[in-house]
This record gives sequence, structure tokens and C-alpha cells, in this order.
Amino acid sequence: MVDIHGEYKDSQLFHQARIDRRSADALSGLAAGMTADGSVNQKEAEFLQDWIAKNLVHLEDPVVNLLYRRLSDMLSDGVLDAEESAELLEMLHSFAGVSASKPKASDNPFTPSNLLPLDDPAPKLEWSGHLYIFTGMMAFGPRKDCEEVVINRGGAIAPSISKKLNYLVVGQIGNDQWLHSTYGTKIKKAVELRASGIPIAIISEKHWQASVFGIA
Repeated sequence: MVDIHGEYKDSQLFHQARIDRRSADALSGLAAGMTADGSVNQKEAEFLQDWIAKNLVHLEDPVVNLLYRRLSDMLSDGVLDAEESAELLEMLHSFAGVSASKPKASDNPFTPSNLLPLDDPAPKLEWSGHLYIFTGMMAFGPRKDCEEVVINRGGAIAPSISKKLNYLVVGQIGNDQWLHSTYGTKIKKAVELRASGIPIAIISEKHWQASVFGIA
């Protein structure tokens, strides 16, 4: 709900910040509900785009704005194809704090963390012959674009988290979300392997981008 014409701005019963917070919470609930069956169809995507436009697009929230922008890009040709549907599903899982293996919000108890398990200090990145994998929402752009950057520099994309992986890159936009929800399964697996002595580096997208653009 948005007070478009400012009719209630002086009313004690109308508090825009409270309504915005409720709308953001509602968006998280919508995301969890839409992904519960393990897929997102075109009608659901169109509904979500319209809902955000009416309720939250005015907010200066990077996560909400990125989600809306990606939705608009996906639906710009009038068709949500299979690849876009899969990307949107993962984005909504991340936003709602649920996982593909446990798509119901009730299966994902709220366990806030204080810090991301990033390597500190962040390592110097190597490209040729090294395996990368991405998780979360990337500020750089769609995940396929991030993967293309790695491949063009001689690296490769790992199919999953394993002992062969060199770098797990955590999306910059997703960082704030990780702090308020359970870690994703990729991060959990990488942390377990790293703790067992496997030299997997968990890095932020910010560090990855700095290396891509030669400023790290």
C-alpha cells in the first residue's frame, strides 16, 4: 500500500515506514509461496513484477530493486523461458531464505548469522585452470555473464561444490540476505570442505569484481 497522493501523510493511523516494512515482509512470503512447488511460471512472474511495481519499487532497497530489474528484463520479450525461470527460482529461494531441498519456509528455521564465512584475508585469484562457482544474486549481472568472464580468462565453472573447486563467489546483493537467513547449501558444503583441509576459497563478489577489473 502506498500513499501516492499524500492524502494520509499527517494521519496518526498511516505510517509509510511501517507499511513498507509489511510490504517487504509480504514479498518474502510471496517468494516462499511461489517457490514451494519447485518452479516459477510466467503468470507467477508477471504477478510478482506487477506486485513489486505497485508496492515496493519506490524503495531504495538494492535487493528488491535488483529483483524487480531482473524480472523486467526476463519479461521484456513477453516470454519467461526455462533458463530465466530457473534463475528466478534460485533468486526467490535466496530472497525467502529457503533452499531447493527444503522449499517450505517452515522447513528453514530462522538462524541469523553474524558474519559471512569469507576467507580473511581474501586470496589473490588465479584464473587459468581454476574452478569457480557462484551463489546468491550477483550485482555484476546474470550468473551466465559472470561465468563467461571466468571462462574468457581461462578458468572453468564447476558443476557443484566438490574437493576440486577453487573458488566459491558469494553474490554481493545476496550478502545482506545471508546475514538474516540460513546459509545456502553451497556455502555450507564449501565451509565443511574447507574445515576438513580442502583449500576452497570463499570470496565475496566485491573481491571477485576487483580482481576482474584489475584493482585487487
